[in-house]
Amino acid sequence: MARPGDRFSDDELLAYLDEHLSVDRAAQIEAALRGDPDLRQRTVLLIRRRDQGGHTVGEIWRRRRLSCPTRTQLGSWLLGALDDAWIDYIEFHLQTIGCRICAANIEDLRRLQSGPPDIERRRRLFASSVGGLTPQGGP
Repeated sequence: MARPGDRFSDDELLAYLDEHLSVDRAAQIEAALRGDPDLRQRTVLLIRRRDQGGHTVGEIWRRRRLSCPTRTQLGSWLLGALDDAWIDYIEFHLQTIGCRICAANIEDLRRLQSGPPDIERRRRLFASSVGGLTPQGGP
């Protein structure tokens, strides 16, 4: 009889640990980990093996996020300044793969794109730190 934890591959468990899964898939794994001691043990063994220096192509690929577009490419995607192949890839990466790191970058870029920085907050921060600044060549 198959246990619930058997439906997750080692690669998926490692991606879960590195927070590279979509929110839904990560939630499924987290729920399974809570209820399956064998799955927890398997995950612990994967962590040990990974931390002992076992470097596979897949591990390097995941850790270095080699399939993630750069922040510049994500910004160009937001501006509509990429060719169709890149647009398709980034949309696949965000929607199908569900990369949370790239989604966070997109959210940040949209926030930056939506308006000027908070000038008032910067002014208050500067004013509050002026007394702590020392003149050039001072103590």
